[in-house]
Amino acid sequence: MSKKLPNQNELLENPEALAEKLEGAETWMERHPKLVGGFALAIALMVVGYFGFTYYKDSLEAEAQKEMFQAIYYFEADSLNLALNGDGNNLGFIDIIDEFGITDAANLAHFYAGVSFLKQGKFEAARLYLSDFSSNDLLIQARAYSLIGDAYMEEQNYKDAARYYEKAANHRPNKYFTPAYLMKAALAYEKSEQREKAIQAYDEVITKYWESAEYQNARKLKARLETNS
Repeated sequence: MSKKLPNQNELLENPEALAEKLEGAETWMERHPKLVGGFALAIALMVVGYFGFTYYKDSLEAEAQKEMFQAIYYFEADSLNLALNGDGNNLGFIDIIDEFGITDAANLAHFYAGVSFLKQGKFEAARLYLSDFSSNDLLIQARAYSLIGDAYMEEQNYKDAARYYEKAANHRPNKYFTPAYLMKAALAYEKSEQREKAIQAYDEVITKYWESAEYQNARKLKARLETNS
């Protein structure tokens, strides 16, 4: 009959059994020095690689943030071409994205680039850059979805506009901005002749956000749609 292996509790309660196990492990390591050495080297390389990459990314982040300062200055001054493409000495949002792609600054540059293109009437470019932006922030991600909706609205693509306004409204709903996104969605639904969906959007403002500035207008517009049905 084979000898029964000790379980975990037996190892903890029986020092002799634990010592036997450790001795066996030491013997195995002595018999396979190359394998053990290779495993240790792999772990060491992983640790060094992790800290090396972290240091590299932090250095890139600091440099990208410096470049973002001037680009944002041009953006706020409404010098959109300089904000996007730089001034010859400082990088614009597009170059920051290309050169510092793994950084948080480059991610934010996608947002600014999208807004800049939207202001210039370059709606497809605006959508592309805004779609590549991502954030866990309560407000800015929903804002990006809404801006994509704005780009579709400008192109009279009302169904896709409504879809993105709904994404904005459903991203961490709150009483401050969600009602406005729902009103935009309702308008897009109306323009795409989706009357029932428009009524539903207005109704959501009325029932969930009755303290909002949009409440009275939502009631009026919903009543108009129901009267004209």
